Amino acid sequence: MGVKNGGSTNDLTSTTSEPGLEMVEAPSDIVLTEGERKYLLYVQRGDVASVRRHLEDYKDRPQELDINCTDPLGRSSIAIAIENENLDLLELLLKNKVKPKDSLLHAISEQYVEGVELLLEWEEKTHKKGEPYSWESMTRETATFTKDITPLILAAHHNHYEILKLLLDRGASLPMPHDIRCGCDECIVSTEDDSLRHSLSRINAYKALASPSLIALSSKDPIRTTFELSGELRRLQGMEHEFKTEYIELRQTVMKFAAELLDQTRTRSELSVMLNYDPDGPVWEEGEVNSLSRLKMAIKYSQKGFVAHPNVQQLLGSIWYDGLPGFRRKTMVAQCMTSKLAYVPPNVLHREPEF
Repeated sequence: MGVKNGGSTNDLTSTTSEPGLEMVEAPSDIVLTEGERKYLLYVQRGDVASVRRHLEDYKDRPQELDINCTDPLGRSSIAIAIENENLDLLELLLKNKVKPKDSLLHAISEQYVEGVELLLEWEEKTHKKGEPYSWESMTRETATFTKDITPLILAAHHNHYEILKLLLDRGASLPMPHDIRCGCDECIVSTEDDSLRHSLSRINAYKALASPSLIALSSKDPIRTTFELSGELRRLQGMEHEFKTEYIELRQTVMKFAAELLDQTRTRSELSVMLNYDPDGPVWEEGEVNSLSRLKMAIKYSQKGFVAHPNVQQLLGSIWYDGLPGFRRKTMVAQCMTSKLAYVPPNVLHREPEF
């Protein structure tokens, strides 16, 4: 059916012909003022002098320049400065009280160490006890990262040693996630609210705990930590079948790190100290009996890469042939002859003495 000439616009959008349907007006895009467009352009170019002058010119006209405005991609001026790694501009924006929001997480994601350090110093100066930090005050609609992602977790995901050290030196910590069968109020509420988000937050936590840099910086006994974490990940991969692949990958990362620690040993003595380490006993010294407690623990936790490492196998071989100097350098025929000479038949050992 055609539209009559002279019909009003309201006739075309009327809902009377379709009962139960309502026309929803699409929200209009946020329109930037001329001052805001220039402001973001100067920031994008990294023109610190122009940004400073622009902020000075518009300081008494907030209706024409919102310093917390965002570009069409949703980036604030601080986020743009972080992407461009412009420290002078970032410092200028913070001095002019531009809200950082979750910029610290963006700086960590960009692995921008100087920016992370500057934002941490800003947080220390401005944060009031009992109030949320800037990245915690973001709403779900405006936040780039989920609530369970903290600066330490994000830095551990990137395995960035310098940023992790900055955070740990300032007292950041990462507690162990609750057991998968935990029935506390927090876990029950989280599961009922969003079971997928609850499982993903656990994976994010274990992904951070599996970071080699975090283990090296925070653990007094990295080898034991990796073994125990590997065992926990093995248990989880059997309980959360939906995320089995993710837990297997994390376990392989941890096992690889444990084996790579052996590459740091330069002498047999260093390797022996590592493999004979007992947290409850004295430090192993040359000439003492090899207890190999760490090697036994590796076998207990099925650390095949650790046990099969060339350094470990070389040490075990030298211990095994300790009473036969030069045995391993002999030919196979000579080794067989030496083995026959070294072998004492049982009947000789138990022969009755002759009088």
